[in-house]
Amino acid sequence: MRSSSIRTTRTSPNPEAIAHMNFKAAVAQIDPKVGNLKSNLDLHLKVVDKAIRAGAKLILFPELSLTGYSLRDLAQEVALDPDDSFFSPLKKKSKSITIVLGFVESGQDHGIYNSAMVLEEGKVKHVHRKIYPPTYGMFEEGRYFGLGNTIQAFDSKLGRFGVLICEDAWHLSLPYLLARDGAEVLLSLTASPTRLAGDHKDLLNAEVNHEHHRAYARLLSVYYLFSNRVGFEDGVNFWGGSAIVGPGGQTIALAKYFSEDLIFSQLDTKEVRRARVSSRHFLDENIDLVSRSIHRIASKRS
Repeated sequence: MRSSSIRTTRTSPNPEAIAHMNFKAAVAQIDPKVGNLKSNLDLHLKVVDKAIRAGAKLILFPELSLTGYSLRDLAQEVALDPDDSFFSPLKKKSKSITIVLGFVESGQDHGIYNSAMVLEEGKVKHVHRKIYPPTYGMFEEGRYFGLGNTIQAFDSKLGRFGVLICEDAWHLSLPYLLARDGAEVLLSLTASPTRLAGDHKDLLNAEVNHEHHRAYARLLSVYYLFSNRVGFEDGVNFWGGSAIVGPGGQTIALAKYFSEDLIFSQLDTKEVRRARVSSRHFLDENIDLVSRSIHRIASKRS
């Protein structure tokens, strides 16, 4: 990465930004085409315009939304530097709406990464590299992508946010660290494949994922925005079911299953404050105890 200033513009919460968080957010559930950057860019611009017309100030897209998921060796061909001119149309749109999207990042170390980019006011505000690209079962990401090694919340003009990419959300330390770093909204970009339960009637993956999101939102007293893609790639189906969960753990908006959709909700810092005051578990969290314990446990392994 060029410098840490591209990844985030601050290292500590900005009380002014957080205090006034009150805006309409959109979660875009799309079906991108594998390796077709031009087509996927056009789709992003179309959906962004729709969100702007609806009054949204932030829009969240799924994991690898600009490239498609099942890339394999094609990942090298679609990798882009965050400053590439390809992003110019999206940067222009970001003067009207904050855009969070997934892409394959070309790093200065010549490695490539499954990354999420935040565009705001015509600039790259933040980039998060997926920390836990899976390589088990049907997943092969670890063969093609490097590992991210930073988790950090960042300030937007709308508030303070944290970004997770799919498998990242299955490691409970990451949502916890983002919330402790001041994030009041967690933005989760996902490409989750369909897995049916034994009776083939219920979407097991949807049930499990939604349980996680509600738990994180409730325990950390944050908004949790989840964007999952739809469509088929290489015989794999993605189920959608994107959602916006409030800081009390309630599902505010839920997208359709198996088809493209765009959902909206108002995000208000007053609701975060209400959740944290009415149930003080997050405010009473002893971060010093956690830090000491982590160091003690880590020292045993060295």
